[in-house]
Amino acid sequence: MAKSATGKWVSRVGSSGGGKAYKKTRPGNYYGILVLIVVLGLLATVWARYEYQHPGSKAKGAPPAIGTTWYAALSIQACGKTLPFLSTDSTVKGGLTVQPADVIKVSPVSAADSGANATLAQFANEYPGLIVSSSELAVPAAGGKTNAATTFHNGNSCPATSKYAGQTGKVEFAYWTSFGQKSATITTNPGAIKFSEYLRVTMAFEPTGVTPTAPAQTTVNDMVKAGSAGTSTTTTTAVTTTVVPTTTTPSSSSSTTTTAKATTTTAKG
Repeated sequence: MAKSATGKWVSRVGSSGGGKAYKKTRPGNYYGILVLIVVLGLLATVWARYEYQHPGSKAKGAPPAIGTTWYAALSIQACGKTLPFLSTDSTVKGGLTVQPADVIKVSPVSAADSGANATLAQFANEYPGLIVSSSELAVPAAGGKTNAATTFHNGNSCPATSKYAGQTGKVEFAYWTSFGQKSATITTNPGAIKFSEYLRVTMAFEPTGVTPTAPAQTTVNDMVKAGSAGTSTTTTTAVTTTVVPTTTTPSSSSSTTTTAKATTTTAKG
């Protein structure tokens, strides 16, 4: 049977690709290119595996890196009252954990809580039951159980038994990045507060005009003690700070902020 035009064309293509004449004229670097492709493929596979097993490698340039150990001081306040310390939980596996007296240990274990991701919002994500946002502050009971008495939303009124009974409150966060900083930096975004060594931070629900106070001296002392014990990676100076809050209660005709006077004593370690 005569071959069709298409069949003849396929035959010619096949013979030109696989014939001895083609093999003799094949470029000399043909096999070199094949080897290069294989090598690049292997390198890409090895690198992808390394990145998967070491997720924190991308964050090495941004502190706190994996392997770093810092300490920070925390306070939680609502309607003019400092709430009890958070309960410690040894089963928490994250890199941002709470120690006794509300000292936060910052010791990243993955990319999720290292570098730019080591924020107050991430700490809340890793602490069972704790919720912080621009509109909500929910402090759990022991074991991460929801506690209605310590759950606050913007627009809620302070309890009748509180210092600012009946006044409308809002969630905000105050922080101090150094002992020399006298006035708190205030924000409503917990994700904007990145941990630094010896950071002091307060999560609060207060009426407009009331500035949250810094963490208690007990917490600050324990934070500095933990850092100077040799586990903090960059500390060479121990600092003791005394904070004396002065509070004026806001009235219906005016609003007043709470200020804090601080005296600082520095002891070289």
